[in-house]
Amino acid sequence: MALDVNTGIAPYDAPEKDLYEIGEMPPLGYVPKNMYAWAIRRERHGEPEQSFQVEVVPTWEIDSNEVLVLVMAAGVNYNGVWAGLGVPISPFDGHKQPYHIAGSDAAGIVWKVGDKVKRWKVGDEVVIHCNQDDGDDEECNGGDPMFSPSQRIWGYETNDGSFAQFTRVQAQQLMPRPRHLTWEESACYTLTLATAYRMLFGHEPHDLKPGQNVLVWGASGGLGSFAIQLVNAAGASAIGVISDEDKRDFVMSLGAKGVINRKDFKCWGQLPKVNSEEYNTWLKEARKFGKAIWDITGKGVSVDMVFEHPGEATFPVSTLVCKKGGMVVICAGTSGFNCTFDVRYMWMHQKRLQGSHFAHLKQASAANKLMIERRIDPCMSEVFPWDEIPKAHTKMLRNQHKPGNMAVLVQAPRTGLRTFEDALEASKQG
Repeated sequence: MALDVNTGIAPYDAPEKDLYEIGEMPPLGYVPKNMYAWAIRRERHGEPEQSFQVEVVPTWEIDSNEVLVLVMAAGVNYNGVWAGLGVPISPFDGHKQPYHIAGSDAAGIVWKVGDKVKRWKVGDEVVIHCNQDDGDDEECNGGDPMFSPSQRIWGYETNDGSFAQFTRVQAQQLMPRPRHLTWEESACYTLTLATAYRMLFGHEPHDLKPGQNVLVWGASGGLGSFAIQLVNAAGASAIGVISDEDKRDFVMSLGAKGVINRKDFKCWGQLPKVNSEEYNTWLKEARKFGKAIWDITGKGVSVDMVFEHPGEATFPVSTLVCKKGGMVVICAGTSGFNCTFDVRYMWMHQKRLQGSHFAHLKQASAANKLMIERRIDPCMSEVFPWDEIPKAHTKMLRNQHKPGNMAVLVQAPRTGLRTFEDALEASKQG
């Protein structure tokens, strides 16, 4: 396919075919009829090894404001687990399509652009953020696009995610790729980093300020590892919570002021009936946890913000230990969705409970700029080849993954490659 713009990629020879093997590079800008994808179908809902299957599907057609991206690598997030399980809802109930391709993080090459796309051209190296909207309501034009009725998460609420050779996205989802990172490092961070950024800085007047203290649940995971780094970048202090002692050094190396192992306490799960004997036992133990925070922050100094995402198991404690006038901000419920708490501590101490969901482009771009400027590390932990994408999700489901963020290779032939030319040369070597 002839291109009339300078792509920045040196010309190379490749045959035009209807389908390319994983890692095989088509001619730049040539769109094959079909592609390989890890597809989920409603009748296969279950654990990842059951629900994810490789299929040959038609390559996406794009609209005037959309972009087709050749996926070099992708990130692994919990929404892929949810999509496979069909829990808490089946993605098919939303998009109504016959199959679902999960994956809400990716790094790749712009391969085709719609005729109204101006900011991007074929050959651009990009990362993708996962927020989509239709762009034509008041929230998208002067408000907060995350409040738009059309807001949806690409790769979870849409069926055209990143676990395929090509993915289809809206042009506003693209951001420049940090060129100092490998393809897999570039692919693993956008969802968790942008989510953490909005949680910490997106909810005025409780946006994080220098000198404040933040309790970070799951501090060694993808969200938590970015929360620790962002708290540091803001001149605040992070107190990380872990569930395994061998993660302590990792969290401290990220810059946490201190670390608490939640297994040293017995106050997890749904709140017992208020003023019952079980409640009094729970409250005594929860206050011991609060004292452990004070041992780090100083006596009587409770946290200004609680960075929540486990949900059911931790929420009662989060709402207790947050300071008067502070905020509990939550973006998920990985331990369960039935959150309980003693509402007396909420209204009497005038605490804020704030839901938070991913981020809009300006927030995602601000977070990405920190990565480009090398002020944030992607904390990539493990990389899996294409044929182990279900295995990667199984490890996440079982909480057996290493601290940090996981990535999977798609078109990148091997790890450690930093440019398209590197990947092209590696693909020729087999």
